[in-house]
Amino acid sequence: MRGVKRKLNVLNVKQKLEILQKLDKGESASTVAEDVLNERNTISHSAALQSVETLLDYMGQRGFDYGDITAVRKRCVDIRQEMNKQ
Repeated sequence: MRGVKRKLNVLNVKQKLEILQKLDKGESASTVAEDVLNERNTISHSAALQSVETLLDYMGQRGFDYGDITAVRKRCVDIRQEMNKQ
């Protein structure tokens, strides 16, 4: 992929706030992470990975359930594997 430029799409502040609000309302972290990945087809793998890692930091600070954190970590692994295929 050398020489190929990819457009990096990151989540804006409003989208990040919506994610945090969903978590505060009790939505499953794995569901929220999957929604982030599926919401926009244009989001790059690296942007998705960054967003999920930010989500993990948030979850750790808020003391989320270990199972939810594990589910989100699995999403990170999935993203990294997809990145390695490309």
